[in-house]
Amino acid sequence: MVAYVIIPGIDGSDDRHWQSLWEKRWGPSAIRIAPASWSRPDLPDWVAAIQAAYEIASLRDDQVALVAHSLGCWAAAHWLEQTRPDTVAAFLVAPPDPQGPAFPRGAAPTFLGLSARPLPCPSLTVASDDDPYCDPKTSVSFAQEWQAQGHLVEGHGHINSDSGLGDWQAGLELLRRLVGC
Repeated sequence: MVAYVIIPGIDGSDDRHWQSLWEKRWGPSAIRIAPASWSRPDLPDWVAAIQAAYEIASLRDDQVALVAHSLGCWAAAHWLEQTRPDTVAAFLVAPPDPQGPAFPRGAAPTFLGLSARPLPCPSLTVASDDDPYCDPKTSVSFAQEWQAQGHLVEGHGHINSDSGLGDWQAGLELLRRLVGC
């Protein structure tokens, strides 16, 4: 079995977001991080929230999958670099470009200095060719720098609630392939 650590982006994921729908589907196998700084993300706070969720998840199952969206991708990558846990996989969806014009610099200043470095686990980066927070070329470079598999989808924007994906079955299948179940 796999335990899932849900790592949303800024302000969390609403009820229509695929992360929230997957969390309901997985029931007690899913744990959503709970940082105190959802609206003004503080990287150390988010990393501590990932650690707390991971500790619970790793007690439940032998394998843990980080399921990150947007800014959560950067928090997950930073946590992975620091912690280097065993039996983890990282599913990173729609990472924003911290150097891009749409990045929320004022709301997330502690995320500005991050750069993509090789991740210590199997990982997959999923991005859309029309994401307003990251152009496709930069998304591909993040996947390469993280040494993650890269998967580019067409026309899904920031791959969030506004994308109208619902339960996002195609994403769920990509995750299943990553974790091997």
